Amino acid sequence: MKKLNLFDKGIYVINSIFACLLLVSYALPYVFPRSFPSVSVLSLLVPVLLIINAMFSLFWLIRLKKQVFMSVVVLLIGYNHLTNFYKFPRKQEALMESSLLSVMTYNVRLFNVYDWNPDKQLDDKMIAFIKDKSPDILAIQEFHKLQERKLDFYPFRYIGYKTDKNKIGQAIFSKYPILATGQLDFPKTGNNGIYADILVAKDTVRVYNMHLESLHVNPEEEELSQENSMRLIERIGNRFALQQTQMELFRRHWEGTNYKTIVCGDLNNTAFSNIYLKIKGKKLQDTFQEAGSGFGRTFNFPYFPFRIDFILPDTSFEVKTHEVYPLDYSDHFPVFSSLSLKVDK
Repeated sequence: MKKLNLFDKGIYVINSIFACLLLVSYALPYVFPRSFPSVSVLSLLVPVLLIINAMFSLFWLIRLKKQVFMSVVVLLIGYNHLTNFYKFPRKQEALMESSLLSVMTYNVRLFNVYDWNPDKQLDDKMIAFIKDKSPDILAIQEFHKLQERKLDFYPFRYIGYKTDKNKIGQAIFSKYPILATGQLDFPKTGNNGIYADILVAKDTVRVYNMHLESLHVNPEEEELSQENSMRLIERIGNRFALQQTQMELFRRHWEGTNYKTIVCGDLNNTAFSNIYLKIKGKKLQDTFQEAGSGFGRTFNFPYFPFRIDFILPDTSFEVKTHEVYPLDYSDHFPVFSSLSLKVDK
């Protein structure tokens, strides 16, 4: 740093801090939230750290300084994180519609039943969008009982309410016959996971619809003073610990089936977390990684591209397309993917 002026030295120190934080974040998928809840919160900041380190790399590159290598090397070490964060567009191949299975996952925020948005027609707009895209299988999180009749264009459905008195639950709609259904029964929460065994051609496909523990963070309302920030980190960390319990319930349940599987849902966590890593494992694919492009943002957060909604088919499927529709109907965007079953040889 001898050849750097005082300003550059200050920038380099700040750069070093963010490079170290990004390096630490690479270990987060292997850190159990229940054991280190506050540390696990850093997984939410990985998109921010990637962007900041990329900006530092560009800064030093423009100035033709060798300090560029620090952030570049750190970014290259986390190459898998980069591909989880951004995908370059790939050439689209011609698709045979008859051989595809289309899947959509969508957190609809109760179809605006509590008027969080002043648009009184928002629920009808969401239903019209779903009808227009017409996915073969539709997984909805935060479904409200009032909308059951409006989705009667699907011949088969399973809506999981935690109790008979609940009006809020998760739902799976299908154009194919549903053979069996059930719930995962997440304890001490209104969130839940459900599943449906669906007969697709001659195959039975198990579809999970997961809505893991919500973070209950409104960036527009949170007061981020030092004291409140520490409370916020503690609160999010505790919710990540609950997500670990929910993830473990899912893993035990899934390991009991031999069916081809598609996992959909709002994980309320990023692709840089232990929760995502343990759910996906080695047997599931991420449709964004296989066929997505851009940042793949699924949560309507105004500052950074958070991807917390996923379609994860197992390796018996080939992922053909992945698309996110940036609609402002909910605080989440609908995610759509076209899959084809691989032919057994």
